This record gives sequence, structure tokens and C-alpha cells, in this order.
Amino acid sequence: MSPRYLTKTRFKLACECPTKLYYTRKSQYPDKKNTDPFMLSLAEGGFQVGELAKQYFPGGHDIKALGYEESLAQTNKLLERENVTIYEAAVLFENLFIRADVLQKRGNLLSLIEVKAKSVDTDEEEPFLTTKGFVTSEWKSYLYDVAFQKHVVERAFPKFSVAASLMLADKYALCPTDGLNQKFKIVADDRGRKSVVVRDISPEDLRPRLLCQINVDDIIDKIWKGRDTKEPNPLSFFERIDMFANYYQRDEKIHEPISARCGKCEFKATPEEEAAGLKSGFKECWKHQLHWTDADFEEPLVLDVWSFAGKDKLLNAGVYRMADLEEEDINPKADKEPGISTSERRWMQVEKVKTGDTTAWLDKDNLRAQIESWTFPLHFIDFETTMVAIPFNKGRHPYETIAFQFSHHQVEANGTVCHKGEYLHAEQGVFPNYDFVRALKQELENDEGTVFRYAAHENTVLNHIYRQLKEDKTQIADRGELCAFIQSITTSSGSTADKWEGPRNMVDMLKLVKRFYYDPHTNGSNSIKQVLPAVLNSSDYLKNKYSKPIYGAKGGIPSKNYRDWQWITTKDGNIIDPYKRLPKLFENIPDEALDQLLVDNDRLADGGAAMTAYARMQFEEMSQYERHELQSALLKYCELDTLAMVMIYESWREWAL
Repeated sequence: MSPRYLTKTRFKLACECPTKLYYTRKSQYPDKKNTDPFMLSLAEGGFQVGELAKQYFPGGHDIKALGYEESLAQTNKLLERENVTIYEAAVLFENLFIRADVLQKRGNLLSLIEVKAKSVDTDEEEPFLTTKGFVTSEWKSYLYDVAFQKHVVERAFPKFSVAASLMLADKYALCPTDGLNQKFKIVADDRGRKSVVVRDISPEDLRPRLLCQINVDDIIDKIWKGRDTKEPNPLSFFERIDMFANYYQRDEKIHEPISARCGKCEFKATPEEEAAGLKSGFKECWKHQLHWTDADFEEPLVLDVWSFAGKDKLLNAGVYRMADLEEEDINPKADKEPGISTSERRWMQVEKVKTGDTTAWLDKDNLRAQIESWTFPLHFIDFETTMVAIPFNKGRHPYETIAFQFSHHQVEANGTVCHKGEYLHAEQGVFPNYDFVRALKQELENDEGTVFRYAAHENTVLNHIYRQLKEDKTQIADRGELCAFIQSITTSSGSTADKWEGPRNMVDMLKLVKRFYYDPHTNGSNSIKQVLPAVLNSSDYLKNKYSKPIYGAKGGIPSKNYRDWQWITTKDGNIIDPYKRLPKLFENIPDEALDQLLVDNDRLADGGAAMTAYARMQFEEMSQYERHELQSALLKYCELDTLAMVMIYESWREWAL
């Protein structure tokens, strides 16, 4: 059997929840975050940043061996030299094992460099700390990671001094050359195993540096002494490491008290998985703590209450089920805006559970007033974006927003629906943002119809491109026209110097959902992927219209990517979620797993699967057939997002008018 070492990945998992150490990498416990790590690294830019970092430490030795013994033997042999640089250095102390991104030996000094696919504001004096000197929540996991690694290196090599640094993308750095992005490619061998190939890096590509190295020894000292947080832990940093490592080595479960974070547990088995004999780590924890049976999980839990910060307080008071909540627990209060407030909507969710009411709620009067204020034709748009670590062009910053795709549906006053247009930029190594806005402008400039988005993403992206246009020193003939168009359909964000609210400022359908509509079948979620199935199940109009193969049919609803498509199909009397009928973007990797994994500051990234697919088309060597299939899937994916917006509008029109 493979040794059970506490690695930096397992240490990070245990810091989230110690109990997860028992469930991880066990096939009987389905892991909703278990996906191809190479694919995740690709989407986040991790492989690019890692390979670029090696270029800043030339002449190093890459430890490619995967096994513990061989990688350790190779590392220790290299460390016999007076001076050496090692990539992916393997270090073992007792039952602790790490692979260091870069380990440099200079005499009796070991420099540990941890490379992260994340940008840092180098203008900040203390980018990792709060004003009170505590580690920020944004950087905690990264700093704990390198603190763990430094501990292992110091214990493994006690005669050496150890200095630890983070290497990160400099938010304000400018890419030194064109084409640098495309010098990092993914290739597959004859067994399908993928690796990164770096091609033709020149000295000019590396000056000035896109990545910066920041020493974190002082912050690690804070962490080791327990001064990194205002909430002291009963166990020291080192005691936690020892506990995690020993329990993991013995394959024993650490029983952590249940808390609000259980709601995000990835070890939740679906009913279908449990029926197939798999286990739910989440249920096991709650059963152990509360002596529950399977029947106790059939009712909605406090964890399911929408956007509620008081979950831990209730759990600590012994309140576990939503039906046991009282009005004073939620304390609903009205505000001065039309519709219901956040707290009122939260109480509505609880009250419907308590009374067994499964019907949808709609504020018809206020929603009708909104609908009557809109100008036809109505335009529904959705963007797919990414942020690449290494810019496409000289003079651009790391992790600038890249807008590579949009979809556009149009609805006429007589109810006619049309997939009016789309844009997908798949050419490798080309900055698409200005062409993206030009194409969007052509779609929307022909009338004064109301434009709709779902959530803030589209407004944020257009604000970002506006700043890019303003700051770009190259000649852009239509710069003024593009900026004026962006201003016409958006409102300025806090980070934009210019302030405006456009005459066609996009209507946010998510805000309309939150204020005027609630369906218990969404389970409190406002995601369009939850709202769409709910409206399909409750709207007779949609059931009648979309149960016929009219979408993309001659004389039916024009579509760019579907032919004779029937959106409403049923299984065992239930409507099948249209999103589950889309072609898969990745073999053997659920798209929802990618969406779950691409997390920034505890917020799910928009379009995680689409972002990953775009990254593949940019950096992976693939056949033209594969590229075409991926593009086709992306177009269908984005088209459904705007059709979903149309369907939600159609259901509201049916109910409110």
C-alpha cells in the first residue's frame, strides 16, 4: 500500500475541515470536487505560471518521478551539491511530504518558493494582512500552504536556514513581448498523458518580469505563533499538523463539530449514488454528531436557508431543520424598494417549508410595472469570459478579463423569439475584447430596445473593457464609438474613474428574481440553472410551447446551433433539466464539477466549464475535429443561457399580464 503521508494538498483540505481527511481519495465517498487536476490548473492558469516561474530560475533540475521513493532519492542526491536549483523537489519528514515548486540551495541556505496562479497588488504595503496585522481570509490558504511547507523543510534539514517566498503574478506588470502566452503548450503522449512544453523562450520574454517574489517569513512566524488571527485556536499550528498527519496515517476520522461550512461539503452523495452503494461523508458526520437516521435528512436543513449568516448560531443552539425556525430567527424587515427585501425573501423560503407550500410566489403588480416599462424588441445577452495569467499581447497585465463569447436572443412585442446572434473567438493567442464589443454593438445598436443580463457579470466585463480602451496607447480608430456604446448600456462600477448610467442600462434579471419571484423548487438558489427548471415545471405556457420540436425548426424559433429541438422532455413524469441535455464539454468530467472547483474568494466563477474549454482551445494541441466539436458545444452552452432568460421572461409575462 502507498504510504499515508500528509501532503500540502491534504493539509489544505484538513484546514477547511479535518473530517474531510478521512473521506478524501476513497472511491466509496463521491467527491464533488474530484476532477482532473491538470484541467483545473489549465483553467486557472496554474501550469503557465508554474512553467514561467521556472524560467526565472534557469538551470534547475526537474523532478519528474511520481513515486515517493524515487522522487525523494533524486531530490536528496541533488541536494548533495553546494549550489543547486530543483523544481518539484520532494521533501519528507516523518509522515509529512511535500513537493516544493522551486527549492534553491546556496551553501547552507535553502530558499523555498511556492508559485501560485494568483495576482497580487504590489502597490500595497502589506497585501496579505489586515490593518490590524492579521492574515486576510483571501490569502489564508496560500500562506498556510507555504507555512506548512517551510515547517517540513526545516524539520527535514535542521542544519540549514530556510527562507520562504510566494511567487505571484504582479497585478501591474506589463507583458514584455507579443506571443509569450502561446509559448506554453499542452501536448499528449501516445498514452494520452498530458504535459507542458515550453518553446523558444527568449531573454526579452523574461524582462520585465510578470511574476514577483515576496518573502513571507515574517507572516509564517505569525502563523506559527498563532498571531495570524484574532480567533485563537485551541491547538497550535504544529499541533494541528501532527494531529492531521497522525489521524491520516492511521486512517482514522477526526470528528469535527458540525457547522455552517457543512453546507459546502463536497462529500455529499446523491440519492442515486447512495442507491448504488456509495456513501455520503456529509451524512456520516451529522449522524455521528446528532444520532440521526436517513429519514432525518428528508426535511430541508438550516444549511439550506438562502444567504443567511446566522446558521452557526442556530446550529449551536440545537436548531437543525428549517421547519424549526421561528420568525424572530430570521427577523424579516421591509425596505423601501418595490418587491420583497432580502430578509423577507429568506423568511418566505422558511415559511413555505414550515407550511408545506410548494407553489411559486410572484409579485404580479410590481413585476407588471417593470414589464410595462420595457421597450421592444427585448434583448437578452450572456457573456463567457476568462482571465489568462500570461497576457496575449505586449503591454497587457496578467489576469486581465478576456471576453471570448456572447449569445443574444431577441423578443418582439408580439412574442416572437429569435436567437439573433452570437460571437465566439477561438483563435489562439489573440486579444478578442475590442472585436467582442464591436460585434455586440452591431447586435444592439439598431434599436432602443431594453437589454437584459442575469447578474452583474456583463456590466462588470464591459466596464473592464471600457478601462482597457481608455488606457490602451495603440491606435484604435473607433475607440470613442466603442466607449460610448459601452456607456449607453451599462452603469459605471466603483473601480471606473468616469461615472455614468446609460439610457439603456441593462436590466438585471437576477435582481428581478430576488425582488419579485420565489419558487420553492429552486431550494433557495437564484442561479439561472435552478430557476429555469422551476419555471418550466410551473408554467403551462412554457410546457405547451417548448414540448414541441419548434426550436431551430422551419417556421419555428430561429436558432444558430439547434435543429428541430424539443426543450421540454420528461422522465418519470418530471421535466428533464435542459442543461443536463447539453453536449458535454469534457469527457469523464462533469461540467458542474468544474464550476464547483473554479472558486475565487468563496464565489463560484461564472461559466467555469466554458472558461476551461476556452483554455483548452488556447493552449492544448488538438485536432481540427476536436476543436470544432468543442466550439460547437460552447455555442450551444451559451445559447441556452440566453434562451433560459427568455423562458423566464415568458413565464412572468404569462403570470403577470
